[in-house]
Amino acid sequence: MIAETPARTGHGGRLRAARSFALGAALALIAFAPSAAASERDGTGGGDPISWTTQHVAAGVEVRTGVLKVPDADGTWTVTVQAPAVNRLTGAATWALLGDRSWADGTAEKLRAAGFAPRLERVTWDPYADTPRGTMGWQVRVGRYGTQAEARALNSAVSGAGFRTSVEWTGYDGRERADAERIHVAVVDPDRLRGTIEVNDGDNVADREKTSTVAARLGSLVGVNGGFFVTADADGVQGTKAGLSVVDGELQSMAVGSRAALVLENGGRRVRVADLSSRVTVRVGSAVHAVEGINRVPGKVRNCGRPGAVPTALPRQDVTCSLTDDLVKFTDSFGASLPTGAGSQVVLDKAGVVVSRGERGGAVPSDGQVLQGTGAAATWLAEHAEVGRRLHVSEVVRDASGRRLALGPGDSVVSAAPTLVENGRIHIDATTEGTLDPLDLSFGFAWSNVRQPRTLAGIDRHGRLLLVTVDGRQPGVSEGFTLAEAARFMRSLGAVQALNLDGGGSTAMAVDGTLVNVPSDAAGERAVGDTVQVIPAAGHN
Repeated sequence: MIAETPARTGHGGRLRAARSFALGAALALIAFAPSAAASERDGTGGGDPISWTTQHVAAGVEVRTGVLKVPDADGTWTVTVQAPAVNRLTGAATWALLGDRSWADGTAEKLRAAGFAPRLERVTWDPYADTPRGTMGWQVRVGRYGTQAEARALNSAVSGAGFRTSVEWTGYDGRERADAERIHVAVVDPDRLRGTIEVNDGDNVADREKTSTVAARLGSLVGVNGGFFVTADADGVQGTKAGLSVVDGELQSMAVGSRAALVLENGGRRVRVADLSSRVTVRVGSAVHAVEGINRVPGKVRNCGRPGAVPTALPRQDVTCSLTDDLVKFTDSFGASLPTGAGSQVVLDKAGVVVSRGERGGAVPSDGQVLQGTGAAATWLAEHAEVGRRLHVSEVVRDASGRRLALGPGDSVVSAAPTLVENGRIHIDATTEGTLDPLDLSFGFAWSNVRQPRTLAGIDRHGRLLLVTVDGRQPGVSEGFTLAEAARFMRSLGAVQALNLDGGGSTAMAVDGTLVNVPSDAAGERAVGDTVQVIPAAGHN
């Protein structure tokens, strides 16, 4: 949706930077440029000022805050007419924010006949690595207003004429300049840091906690929200991860396909981004069965991405797939009551010996684990997991090259999607990682192509970790990034690897235990499933 434009180098305020960051901060304004066509139309080719300030938090840890204000930006409130669509996986009727040209022309004609003055806006594909180029579709819109209330009044009239509509702020499109952005960039140098960088889930994977609350409890220097997690009971147990998670060397959740992950090895002394997958099996004698989940409700796979999942075995963001035959392992970090229902369950001691078997439910014993099976997996457990017999559980995490991660104490992994920067180049594999579907414009458009609050992580060529938040969904305060803007921004900071973490209402950064950004949820900061924390060594701050 955004054409490449020359970098804007205007800046103001105080900017103190180490090594290559000064250039990166100046180039960061490329993320806020409108399309080339928009620049030609309104003459706003460059020069928007961004103000940067720097806070030295501790040795090896700095936080830069960037504030952009563009008083003459072109954002307005408008009414968007939605296009009828069909969910490609389920066949269910649904709606999309854009459609093909034939639909757009026909809809515009109907709107004019009803007394409205529609406009057609061409939407082009952002530079994803695995999607088409050129025209993505067309949006049909009516009206331009300075207030949301005015647009809502028009929306009532348009919807009353038989159209499916929504009220939108055009500043979220990414086809014009943002009126405001508020960004926080934490730069963490593992070589200078006196402490550790780790993923923290509060020692209970089945719980949610605010990023700032965790940071304050740990005495963290910097903390940001982490990966995707279950937010509704209908999708599983709230707080459980919807993707790969490793905490202090222990696999706490399995991958949903091969997706981007931030790997923090040896307490964060070595950091990298990699596409990771996981494979877990349980063996009893010569009998082997695949484990398809860890610490999740059997039969429910948030974000899909597991073999045999319905309607897809591929990653699919914010979709809950089902598995009829499912075997799930629960660790003693699962602090909630175990799921109940049809199937079978075995309880293992710390040596993997079966101490009991029966119906699903209860709790995971300290230093023990539980296996729950449904469908054919339940039958397998009943046939092979006898009391007193030892079960051998094998867990393997591999990167895209097939190399196995040797996980141990002090190693952490947080996974999300998609990859943004790879080998120093922008590389957004939105389709592969399941955040966008070129064959179904009703899926992922707003998630990927519309400005949203984002939390990002990357590594620069010096091996420094970049933890970034941009606030969004707040006209006049901060509008957020599209995925393409996020990738360009991370690259402008000098990132040679980068990925998108969880965002939206989850986006949060805490510095010295205090929330520093403005979350988008009306209720304020959201409790999340896990966080990334930079923790000082004892006696250092």
